[in-house]
Amino acid sequence: MTRADDAIREQLETLGQFIRSQRQQAQLSLRDLAARANISNPYLSQLERGLHEPSMRVLKAIAGALNLPLDALLARAGLLGDTGVATVAETERAILADPNLTEEQRQSLLAVYRSYVEANNRRG
Repeated sequence: MTRADDAIREQLETLGQFIRSQRQQAQLSLRDLAARANISNPYLSQLERGLHEPSMRVLKAIAGALNLPLDALLARAGLLGDTGVATVAETERAILADPNLTEEQRQSLLAVYRSYVEANNRRG
């Protein structure tokens, strides 16, 4: 394997780990996320293990099913630079994991946070 192959494999593994962690934080089973994203369970499992490179359609479907900004998944897939995206993803993970909030409060806070991020991205 070349260095480029190793880098791609590592990037796919990182993406898979990110998808798995987001799925677990959203308290979804593999089957639940696969159904929401309209992809098969085995394919999602392979993505989480870094065995396949997902298409843009699949990334959009997974992002939508996880209620995540698409740019967070695109950055993890190596299709965008990481500038600022990790911070957004980390903030969203923290909101989703906060035990002091109800699910409704988490979703409301995420909606407000995302609206601010989107407004700032349009300006900048």
